Amino acid sequence: MRGRWLLEQGWERMLFAHWRVDPAALRRLLPRGVEPDLGCGGAWVGIVAFVMTGTRSALSPRLPVLPPIPELNVRTYVRVGGEPGVWFLTLDASSPLFVSVGRALYGLNYRRARMLVVPDGEATHYASVAGRAAFSACYRPSGESRLPPPESTEHFLVERYRLFAERHGVVVTAEVEHEPWRLHDAAAEISLNRMAPPGLRLDGEPLLHFSAGVRARISTPVPVRRLRPVTPGNSSGNRRKETHEHRHDPDHRPARPADPRLLRPRSLSRIALSATRRRHT
Repeated sequence: MRGRWLLEQGWERMLFAHWRVDPAALRRLLPRGVEPDLGCGGAWVGIVAFVMTGTRSALSPRLPVLPPIPELNVRTYVRVGGEPGVWFLTLDASSPLFVSVGRALYGLNYRRARMLVVPDGEATHYASVAGRAAFSACYRPSGESRLPPPESTEHFLVERYRLFAERHGVVVTAEVEHEPWRLHDAAAEISLNRMAPPGLRLDGEPLLHFSAGVRARISTPVPVRRLRPVTPGNSSGNRRKETHEHRHDPDHRPARPADPRLLRPRSLSRIALSATRRRHT
């Protein structure tokens, strides 16, 4: 059974900046059972800068809508049991409440950051500082928007509708639902980039894209043993084949399932309430 939708939010003024990285170095940053998804020339790490807007609870729509929140993600692309998804290496946000809830509910590696976003017509001036990590850029769309063609590098990088995370030492997953991405090429001046994860180098010119944004829904996290395919074109037959191949892979380490009692909506509500109380104490 798929998890119930937990959050609804918009993602706006998005910059995608991607670099190829060493797969072996990336694998050392991932937990057991989570493998780099190699495609279009190797392993990839992306920095995604954007603003979350209109965030609200999908379980209780009458709750207040949060104000706009800048967020800066460093993410990579992985497979768990043959299913593709996104793994967030770090997530920086300006909202202490959102940082607390993201950590508590999903186990995501959120950090509180000082952030500034200044729209200037089509251009966006973006800056973020979280300890030693820092990022500053000015970016804008270039050319007409388009849907990424299937089998293209852009499609491989952005058309993903599942996230994975490690919560209390176990791997969980959540579905993400939104319309397909419409991308522009991007013109960007990245004046400061100290976001590289330990052991990785973000060298050379990145592959740049811009999106005006999408409106998305995110499900409650569920144990990976209840994982179901959501990516278009990924048939159950393909998943069975990949899972069978992993059984004969000496380096494959199955992910440990989470306790489903921790992931029920009522438990999630208590966690969110606890995080909110800690913020005000």
